[in-house]
Amino acid sequence: MPDTDLLLVRHGEAHCDTAGIAGGDLGCTGLTRRGRSQAERAARRLTVMHTTERRVDAVYADPRRRVRETAEIIAGRLRMPVILESRLTEPCHGNADGQPWADIWTTFGGTPADRPDDPVAPGAESWNHFVDRAAAGLRHMVERHRGQRALLITHAATVEVAHATMLGLPNGPDPRAAFVLAHASITWWSHRASETGPPRWHLVWHNSTAHLALGLPDRDVEPAIRARRDVRRPPGRP
Repeated sequence: MPDTDLLLVRHGEAHCDTAGIAGGDLGCTGLTRRGRSQAERAARRLTVMHTTERRVDAVYADPRRRVRETAEIIAGRLRMPVILESRLTEPCHGNADGQPWADIWTTFGGTPADRPDDPVAPGAESWNHFVDRAAAGLRHMVERHRGQRALLITHAATVEVAHATMLGLPNGPDPRAAFVLAHASITWWSHRASETGPPRWHLVWHNSTAHLALGLPDRDVEPAIRARRDVRRPPGRP
């Protein structure tokens, strides 16, 4: 069976990110100008991969505004529809939606890493509940596209869940370590044959941002990515 590829793209920079507020349905007002530029660059890179390496079979996104706007830019270049999947959105913020994160953590008395079973505010979702929900959504998507390449535009938290799911890590956030994920970065998991045993998940890229490199003219993005046409070759520094 062909490899099963899962490409995960974090949304571009959003106004709620620069303001430091919880960006739920109320707090998220969409991408900044820089965020749209980041999404355009990610779209160009993904289009080259789609046309010269392996085609994308489906594009998914969650309903949050900054994610939808990023997905519309990327899917528009790929000329593909976007499938909305609510199970893959970040944790619901409840009454904390639109509030400064600094105030939320002060009121909560810590972060989800300290109390993963507790919601950060009334009506919010606990970290562990979010992990269970998002992991189920990811497993469903992967099973639906077995032997294909699926693209998911989402949040950093959902990419973290993907890592934990593929690596078999426990639900709760580990206070000792975390995954760094830049806006509009690309992460690539591939379920493929292993030289040492049965097929397993391989992390091909994590937080790849070559397409966002400062000073790289837009016209030079595609040749730079075209050099990576051999998807089996370990990628260089992202």
